[in-house]
Amino acid sequence: MPALALKVPPLALVALSALAMWLLPPIAALPRLGPWHMTLCIALALLGAAVCLAGVLAFRLAHTTVDPMRPTAATSLVVRGIYRYTRNPMYLGFLLMLLAWALYLAKLSALLVLPCFAVYLTVFQIKPEEAALRERFGSDFDAYAALVRRWL
Repeated sequence: MPALALKVPPLALVALSALAMWLLPPIAALPRLGPWHMTLCIALALLGAAVCLAGVLAFRLAHTTVDPMRPTAATSLVVRGIYRYTRNPMYLGFLLMLLAWALYLAKLSALLVLPCFAVYLTVFQIKPEEAALRERFGSDFDAYAALVRRWL
């Protein structure tokens, strides 16, 4: 397992990514969509928040841990609700919210943070979580992973 695996809480990574987006100098400006620009940014942010909350709600209904730093504490494999469409709705929601922020900032440099966020999260958070779930739930997790994509 990589040294940074499960070391940076995903919410901290979101905050650091958002700060980096804001602080990075603009490489090039992104076009704004006139009066619809703010509406699009708000809609994406709200969609991201809804996706995150749907993931949290599914975990709560299954009475399992929401703590991403302790995936071994999972008491059940959640495969219902939004988990029928994505194995990581909370992380997908974070990515959508960061996309909204990048579009609001209208900087190409801010957009470049998104793939960095997704790759870091995949390598150091999602894959270690999946290894823990595979160890805990075995073939049930493998069957689920074969049916539902990691991101979308």
